[in-house]
Amino acid sequence: MNKDTRYRQRYLDLIMNNSVINKFTTRNKITSFVRDYLRNMDFVEVETPMMNMIPGGATARPFETYHNELDMKLYMRIAPELYLKMLIVGGMNRVFEIGKNFRNEGIDMTHNPEFTTCEFYMAYADYNDLMDMTEDMLSKMVYAIHGKYEIDYHPDGPESDKVIKINFAKPFKRIPMMKGLEEALKVKMPKNTDLHLESSREFFDKLCKQHDIKCSAPRTTARLIDKLVGEFIETGCKDPTFITDTPQLMSPLAKWHRSEPGLSERFELFANYHEIINAYTELNDPKVQLEAFQGQASAKDAGDLEAQHVDQSFVTALEYGLPPTGGWGMGIDRITMLLTDSNNIKEVMLFPAMKPNEAGAKEDGPKGEAPGGDAGKNTLFLTENTQLLPKIVNEMCGSNKAEVKNVKAADYKANKDF
Repeated sequence: MNKDTRYRQRYLDLIMNNSVINKFTTRNKITSFVRDYLRNMDFVEVETPMMNMIPGGATARPFETYHNELDMKLYMRIAPELYLKMLIVGGMNRVFEIGKNFRNEGIDMTHNPEFTTCEFYMAYADYNDLMDMTEDMLSKMVYAIHGKYEIDYHPDGPESDKVIKINFAKPFKRIPMMKGLEEALKVKMPKNTDLHLESSREFFDKLCKQHDIKCSAPRTTARLIDKLVGEFIETGCKDPTFITDTPQLMSPLAKWHRSEPGLSERFELFANYHEIINAYTELNDPKVQLEAFQGQASAKDAGDLEAQHVDQSFVTALEYGLPPTGGWGMGIDRITMLLTDSNNIKEVMLFPAMKPNEAGAKEDGPKGEAPGGDAGKNTLFLTENTQLLPKIVNEMCGSNKAEVKNVKAADYKANKDF
């Protein structure tokens, strides 16, 4: 089966390939490990709404839906963050949620519009505490699943000879964002306190043009810096690496840095050159939060579809008092990709988003491609105690003749893929 058939008809994929079942077993181990780790630290698991009047908690473009009874437009949630922080305001000092988010964005090897995250919020903690927790959780998780801290990963797919080793042993490398950019580009950056000025935007715009880095409109300072970081810092993050101290204008929900004005107490963890975790000391000043929301609203008016809305109900909650809090979010799909040696997010989602299948076109690859890769030949493998229905034969082979082979049940149960 080619990949298109495997993703569209996952039941066939599961029947034919035990390694696929193993991937989803590992995914279950990951979510179980995270739950147990947090519960052992006295966190309470909660559930928050999937449909919201305002799409908040992240910088992303939302899906829209409509409530007939209320006669109003609603948004599918892009993150549970604001609701979870409201629970901290109410006195639930350690809460977490594992669930789906929905973002109306592109589909590629590492992005799916529907995806799973774990978010937790911890009162009386800051981003330094969360970095220590992250190192401890991930290193223990990798060791529990693989029996070692260093894993082999095939970035071009399991059939490729290219292998990289990713080491999850503590401690993880830490790179301050603006200092890292300055070192990588060998230029003097604007002062952190001046990043909101138009002169700074022009500086980063010129840098992007100079290095031929594409950035679609609106070319705001935040978007330009993000593109530069992706090109010059993230590309060096093979092993787990914290990129820390993000500019405030890139982090509307994060608290300002206690010793470096203009920056925020935020980090992102990258591994295999992709973001795995985003966390920060939470902004708990309602006045500053409202100003940050208003800045996002201005960016949205300028054409940034991913900028956040003003959420007055959340600002009101902050007025009742949010204690010093650390907030943390991890993509379950991304970490599963790493720990199952999968280079495509569709490999770790049972039913990933797919483009509509054109009439008469069942597969992307050559028709009749066999599991072993021989085009024009279809082979079905039956164990002594397994029978496949004729419908499945037709699904796999179409109008092509299928060759049926018998396989010993012992070999099939030994996780051999055919």
